[in-house]
Amino acid sequence: MSTGPKMMAPICLVENQDNRLKVNSNAINILERTSQHVVVVAIVGLYRTGKSYLMNRLAGQNRGHSILITPVSNTPEIVMSFVIIHLKHPKHLTDLCSLTNPVSKYGDPTNDSWIFALAVLLSSTFVYNSMGTINHQALDQLHYVAELSERIRAKSSPQTDDLKDSAEFAGFFPDFVWTVRDFTLELELDGHPITEDEYLENALKLIKGNNPQIQNSNMTRECIRRFFVKRKCFVFDRPTSDRKLLLHIDQLSEDQLDSSFRVQSEKFCNYIFNNAKTKNLREGIMITGNWLATLVVTYVDAINSGAVPCLENAVTTLAQRENSAAVQKAANHYREQMAQRLRLPTDTLQELLDVHAACEKEAIAVFMELSFKDENQEFQKELVIIIEKKKEDFLLQNEEASIKYCKSKLEHFSEPLMKSISGGNFSVPGGYNLYLEAKKKVECAYNQVPRKGVKANEVLQGFLQSLVPMEDSILQSDKALTAGEKAIAEEQAKKEAAEKEQELLRQKQKEQEQRLEAQERSHQEHIHQLKEKMEKEKEDFLREQDRVLEHKMRVQREMLIEGFEKKSEELNKEIKQLKAEIERKKEEEPSGLLGFFATIGKTVIDVVTLPFKLAKCFIPQNR
Repeated sequence: MSTGPKMMAPICLVENQDNRLKVNSNAINILERTSQHVVVVAIVGLYRTGKSYLMNRLAGQNRGHSILITPVSNTPEIVMSFVIIHLKHPKHLTDLCSLTNPVSKYGDPTNDSWIFALAVLLSSTFVYNSMGTINHQALDQLHYVAELSERIRAKSSPQTDDLKDSAEFAGFFPDFVWTVRDFTLELELDGHPITEDEYLENALKLIKGNNPQIQNSNMTRECIRRFFVKRKCFVFDRPTSDRKLLLHIDQLSEDQLDSSFRVQSEKFCNYIFNNAKTKNLREGIMITGNWLATLVVTYVDAINSGAVPCLENAVTTLAQRENSAAVQKAANHYREQMAQRLRLPTDTLQELLDVHAACEKEAIAVFMELSFKDENQEFQKELVIIIEKKKEDFLLQNEEASIKYCKSKLEHFSEPLMKSISGGNFSVPGGYNLYLEAKKKVECAYNQVPRKGVKANEVLQGFLQSLVPMEDSILQSDKALTAGEKAIAEEQAKKEAAEKEQELLRQKQKEQEQRLEAQERSHQEHIHQLKEKMEKEKEDFLREQDRVLEHKMRVQREMLIEGFEKKSEELNKEIKQLKAEIERKKEEEPSGLLGFFATIGKTVIDVVTLPFKLAKCFIPQNR
């Protein structure tokens, strides 16, 4: 058996104080620091039925490192501890969050029922531990299952019939494992050997009769079969024939236990390690340790307020918190990647916009991976606005970097020119042509500098405009030129300045068009990834519903074979309703939702890009 590191001391997760459940803040703090997906195994059973030994085996602990607290009073409590184990899937180290419910033999039945309901809601594998055989008595002790329809709600909307709500339990209930301790029977039926699983399924068959005990047992049987899609059974021999050693089983070494019991324990642990699934909610929502903490608090608060814990409400609470975090993580990813990949100033605006598109695509993917149940895409719209603002910040930084770099280069190249002007070197006959040659050298040197950025032409234009008064003075004072030649030179200077101004305006128009195109690409990327996410969620939903449908149809057939036509017909109604829901979901198109997002998305884009659209109206067209 794979073993993990030495575990921390056990911590009570939920305790009973004055007939109220209370969440242990220390345990919640531990969960909140766990960002990995968790496998949650709950072991439930009556007082002193050997739950602690099974959990110790799962934890891989040696003698003297028990992970459970033995209850010393009549207070039922859930005990939590962590162990790192290798799981077959997912193929990485995963936190196994173990919950144990020692239902005290003197405990408050109401609190025991709530603890039982919590264990079902929080676990991904639910282990019921009993002694002897699976008989009427054992089923009576598991009467909490029949009470789940009163303790748990799937949807927040009021239900006129508990069965309508409990009909959905199979969609999110954990796997069910029944461990039978001190088993003394032969595994056979009608003289033929059977497996442990066959033994369980045969024990869960309904029995005809009006006896109250039979009817109560049948209710438990029916609920187990209807609520838990996947079921498994393990039987264990007595750990040892020495009665004195049995009192201290958690402290025994392996060689003090009977070999058959060791083999059976190993088989149970291997099954959990290889088959226990990550805790998930409906529609494939995988639970992490910190998410589990939120669920615990949400459920316990509901119970203490007198309400019934509701999966839909818990998911909504979780979604609000996690979607806000998803927006922040996506925005941070965009900012960090832009900062890493950009070398300011970029040579062109398009270069920056291409990097932006790549980083935004990744950021959207981060959000899509982490978010769920984003009703009306409110959080995604928030991400659109945040990324747009951050992009504008990078555009501004890019422009500032270009201006600073270009000005420094022009200052360097123009230094000889400015010294000649201040020294009067051009105040001689023919000085104007000498000035033009010197200015041309500055322009040529400047134009040869690479990666000046998006403000290169604008900075050059500003520099040339600053020379106009001095240039006019030099032209007018040049005695080597006639009045006609001066007029022609003056006209030529104006023409060149106008051409440069037109070139600068055309560049600005092109850049504004690029920015608008980038906005549209951004919008389409959001729509594309949202549509992919919705289609995947739809596939996950239909896959889960098909699994539940197959389960219900199997149970319905079994009820019919066992002669319980009325119960079979009740299930048939659920099956018809589920089939209708599946067909409706198959035909459902996301166009309405996408259209709503598209409208809001375009509004956001129009607000952000309005200044560029207005500026475009005043840009002279090239004739």
